[in-house]
Amino acid sequence: MRFGVLGPLAVWDEQGEPVTVPEAKVRALLAVLLAHEGAPVSVDGLVHGLWGDAPPGKPLGALQAKVSQLRRILGDRVERQPPGYRLRLDASDSLDAVRFRQLVADARSTSDPRAALSEALKLWRGAPFADYADEEFTLTAAHRLTELRLSAVEELAKARLEAGEHALALGELAAAVPQHPLREGLRAAQMRALYLSGRQGEALASYADLRERLAEELGVDPSPELRSLHESLLRQDLAGGTEPARSNLPNALTPLIGRSSALALLAELCGTARLVTLTGPGGVGKSRLAVAAAASLARAADFPDGVWLVEFAGVRSGTAAELAEVVAAVLGIRDDLPGATGGAAGLASALRDRRTLLVLDNCEHVIDAAAELSELLLRTASGLRVLATSQEPLGLAGEGVFAVEPLPTPDAVALFLARARASAPGFSCEPSDLDAVTEICQRLDGIPLALELAATRVRALGVQELAVRLHDRFSILTLGQRGAPARQQTLRAMIDWSWELLSAPERIVLRRLAVHRDGCDLAAAEEVCAGDGVTRAEVLDLVTRLVDRSLVVMTGNRYRLLESVAAYAVERLHEMEDLAAVRERHLRHYLAVAERADPLLRGSEQRVWLDRLDAEAGNMRAALEVGAESARLAAALSWWWLLRGRLTEARRTLSTVADSAFPELVVLHGAFALLTGDHSAASVSIEDAPARALWLFAYGLFSAGDADASDAVNTRALEMFTASAEDWGIAASLALRAMLALGRGDLAALGRDGLRSAEIFRRLGDRWGEMQTIPPLGHSGRDPRLLRRRLSHPA
Repeated sequence: MRFGVLGPLAVWDEQGEPVTVPEAKVRALLAVLLAHEGAPVSVDGLVHGLWGDAPPGKPLGALQAKVSQLRRILGDRVERQPPGYRLRLDASDSLDAVRFRQLVADARSTSDPRAALSEALKLWRGAPFADYADEEFTLTAAHRLTELRLSAVEELAKARLEAGEHALALGELAAAVPQHPLREGLRAAQMRALYLSGRQGEALASYADLRERLAEELGVDPSPELRSLHESLLRQDLAGGTEPARSNLPNALTPLIGRSSALALLAELCGTARLVTLTGPGGVGKSRLAVAAAASLARAADFPDGVWLVEFAGVRSGTAAELAEVVAAVLGIRDDLPGATGGAAGLASALRDRRTLLVLDNCEHVIDAAAELSELLLRTASGLRVLATSQEPLGLAGEGVFAVEPLPTPDAVALFLARARASAPGFSCEPSDLDAVTEICQRLDGIPLALELAATRVRALGVQELAVRLHDRFSILTLGQRGAPARQQTLRAMIDWSWELLSAPERIVLRRLAVHRDGCDLAAAEEVCAGDGVTRAEVLDLVTRLVDRSLVVMTGNRYRLLESVAAYAVERLHEMEDLAAVRERHLRHYLAVAERADPLLRGSEQRVWLDRLDAEAGNMRAALEVGAESARLAAALSWWWLLRGRLTEARRTLSTVADSAFPELVVLHGAFALLTGDHSAASVSIEDAPARALWLFAYGLFSAGDADASDAVNTRALEMFTASAEDWGIAASLALRAMLALGRGDLAALGRDGLRSAEIFRRLGDRWGEMQTIPPLGHSGRDPRLLRRRLSHPA
């Protein structure tokens, strides 16, 4: 199924036939979802988009009705996803706006962009979201698409003029210029095309028309660039094409894989910000993407004074003045000429009247000086644009920050295979190798440099053995490309570069964060990372600095390390004397979390704490390996294991900590052994076990089919719960007794115990407990209305 927003809203089926979306509000709902291109839209946002400031009396119900109508047309593509809904765009679906951006990005990465740009512009059927041009929910998306379309028209005209296709360029500009008469890029292309077609008078008339409009409507003159073009037309010295901007950008030796969308988004950001900083962890491909983006900008924009790459990696430290010397050397700006001044101020003065794009690469180790220099240059030279790469933003006003993400798995696989084939001629990936390749790409976090280093090992190891050996990644990934900077020769060198830039407290926190598995929340970071050298109050700022430096990734409210960074930090942690203390703090924190969760898993907060423990599953397993207090932790986690059905994990873990000195653990291990089919566990001693462990053992006996033994142990547990007035335990024992009564056919006892158990569980808010009462009550023949209420109880 295809969707169209580059014109009136349209939908086509797999055969290309139009699909009718009846009813205005349903079409508006589709338009809102398409404007977000597959991202979730909040319920409030959808209601406001459909009804504005006059929502219906029951807005949620009205919205759900429209969603249902849309689903009848589009099927399950309309998905519920907090905080609202999204339109899933599968591989088989095509949104013309996404296709348009991809084609423009492809065009900007090729030497001849004409075919891709022509195909992109053919997708347009009119104004974007033409049916909803005045609606608030489409304004941003429509403006962004229109701006990109106009840039594409300008780029295509420029490419046609360079190829000598003057008439074609004129024809394509004929509609665009009247629609956007004040856009100077279109005017410049039209003036060149007219002149080169032998129509100098019309070219001059076009300039005169623009000058008059600008004066009347805006009170300004044409830009210096357009005035210069006008003078060239008057002198009749315009070249037959457009000269390429002077540049030192390196030519790419290999294709840029998996970055088409990033290039398109980066181009949009560069259209609104004069300073754009690409951030991300070491090896993620910031420099490569910046150079590709600069090459695209050089074709799309007018930089008559050049596009220049300035590499700061070789500058170990420096002031703004020292960085200015590096920039001046690249640009060929001398300070030994009469009237010239050196330093940052001199560079700014030299660039004042230039239209230049600077790519400042690897700013992270001279971040303050790079920020100071960039601010001075941008304030002085209005025609200057700066693309910077750094592991953290420069932190300047007006800075656009573009986070370069690791490659998603499909693109990472494509990159790995391409580099492996180049490194090992004759290599082919068999279907049996795909799992190993996917594992390699995922374990290397989709970091392009790490993938390229790994690909060089395929010739000697093959992909299967390489996947196995990644546990020792720093010894394996050591063969970088000749000519690459030293920091890119090995995986360890790549992370060493980032490590050396950290302060001592930042290194301490990064080492200690590595003790976590699958990340942690702020409370855990503060508890575990605080200690010798770092106070608890300092942890938040230090973690934030590590996030800014792209060494820690924040997802939702959790912090995590990329796997290679974590492996590096673990090595560093093992070098320190505080390893045991860090692990002890880690254990204490997660023991406290588990023991807090244990009683709350039996009440109204059950679902909240199930999710919380699910998120911390890796940390709980890590804490259980420490030894000290692991028995307490295993006991506290037993109910979570049961509710989540992790019976084998529970049995295995409890087998390592069960000790006759701790009757509770012995009985819990026996219970999970019974639940996993080991009937021999029925003979374990249950003396001195607490009531909850007894009940779980009785539950295990019941699951194993030993009803009499289960009844005896359950009765003993019920007596203990009753004596201590523990409502949850009473309810659990009564629910089990009802199940046993069902097995005996005692319907009176079944109904009595089942109903009382359900009432207590409902009062406690224990959803799992209520569900346990449904099977016996379903056979009791009593009060079917109560059973229906149980089944329909809201989650």
